[in-house]
Amino acid sequence: MMDKWTFGLTMLVVGMGGTIVTLILFSFIMSALKKIFPYKKEE
Repeated sequence: MMDKWTFGLTMLVVGMGGTIVTLILFSFIMSALKKIFPYKKEE
């Protein structure tokens, strides 16, 4: 059984890691969408 400090630290690392991974994933998705649908300026 982990004590509360170890559990808290684990949750902190997992939470921050998950957030960063999600942001990187969204960044890749947006880059892919820009390649698929390039921006065309209105004439």
